[in-house]
Amino acid sequence: MLVDFKELGEFGVRELLKRGADFADLFFEKKFTFVAKCEENRIENISNGIEIGVGIRMIKNGKTYYGFTNEITQKSILSVIENLAIASTSEKEISLDMRIKDKRYPEIVDGEIDFTIPVENKIMLLRRANYRARECGDRIKQVTVMLKDSIQEVVIVNSLGNIVEDVRPRVVFYVLVVASDGRTLQTGYEPVGHLGDYSIFEKITPEDIALKAAERAIKMLSAKPAPAGTFPVVISSKAGGTMVHEAVGHGLEADLANQGLSVYSGKIGEKVASDLVTVVDDGTLKGKYGSSGYDDEGVATAKNVLIENGILKGFMYDYLQASKANQNPTGNGRRESYMHVPIPRMTNTFIAPGHDDPEDIINDTKEGILVVKMGGGQVNTINGDFVFEISEGYMIENGKVTHPIKGASLIGNGPAVLQNIDAVGNDLGFAIGTCGKDGQGVPVSDALPTIRIKEMTVGGTKS
Repeated sequence: MLVDFKELGEFGVRELLKRGADFADLFFEKKFTFVAKCEENRIENISNGIEIGVGIRMIKNGKTYYGFTNEITQKSILSVIENLAIASTSEKEISLDMRIKDKRYPEIVDGEIDFTIPVENKIMLLRRANYRARECGDRIKQVTVMLKDSIQEVVIVNSLGNIVEDVRPRVVFYVLVVASDGRTLQTGYEPVGHLGDYSIFEKITPEDIALKAAERAIKMLSAKPAPAGTFPVVISSKAGGTMVHEAVGHGLEADLANQGLSVYSGKIGEKVASDLVTVVDDGTLKGKYGSSGYDDEGVATAKNVLIENGILKGFMYDYLQASKANQNPTGNGRRESYMHVPIPRMTNTFIAPGHDDPEDIINDTKEGILVVKMGGGQVNTINGDFVFEISEGYMIENGKVTHPIKGASLIGNGPAVLQNIDAVGNDLGFAIGTCGKDGQGVPVSDALPTIRIKEMTVGGTKS
């Protein structure tokens, strides 16, 4: 692919610079996808697709001009460029020293970059999960299993003289189960995914995934109404990092911070969390769902420490926001596809593990709430306020985990929660998702160790 588009990329960059661009890049993308679903014991929605195109960006006087085309020829690229630069009359001689950067994906991808396995083998994964979930008894009323795979190949050529090639194979598998006892309905959801191939099912089987989802739905049938009030809250590493992603991570993206739309704006060097808290975004983690060799601007992904021992160290930057803040890009310029402009986005975001034993954290909590699985939520990045649902939660009484609770939500403020963390476990559990921002979705993962927030508002149905 690199051979195909290197020359076109250089041509496009030169033409953009001739027309007065301060920075220019071309993002070539070829993406193969497969999707299949099992629902009501039927295999349906089987589809294969291929998407190919190029996104063309011109930054001039701090403003971004963007266009794209699915016809990758010199003529079509030039047409887009002329439309972007229609208001510019400047043409200048350009000298570029283009450098092909090293391929980084072989060290980051988990397994091989090869999805040439028979479709019937993929379908069998769906059937296995469906069968295992339904084996859990007549309380299981509905099972939905989804499998998606994709291989995204990109080539990025920019006016800094860089030529980057990256390959991103991803597999996603999830099971959604609905259970009923005749009076109430409860759901259980379990997703897995990684940057890699079908070897993921050698580490966790479809049956394992289905059983987790089914057991969660069944457990919640016996749940009691959640109490409302202020409690210590223990969030298990099994809950995933929704809290750190939504309540903290978005506020550390530089576009929001630079515009004063983040509660963390202007606070570099200040204490914003407990001494126990270190927050990291790392796009280099092998096999993690949000990883890649380079970001979508051709910047090498990196391990970025955002908060260290409670002190705010920095933000996540793309090229544009970094240039405005006189900083270096951090490898966080991401886009959904060639049809979208890159913006600062998280990759794999987590609170670093601490030194406490997770069991000791629970045993040391006299009364509180244990969160085992987070649900959806909302956050206001300007002031940090949030509300999150609890998909699976339990009461802690006298240091012991007792009965499950339902209808619970966590209500709080991101910076306040970070300040109130008084225990951090030595474990770490990742979850996967698609992060939405500015109309774009990108694959991410997030993680927490087991943590305890010494005081937090819990919304419930029992006062």
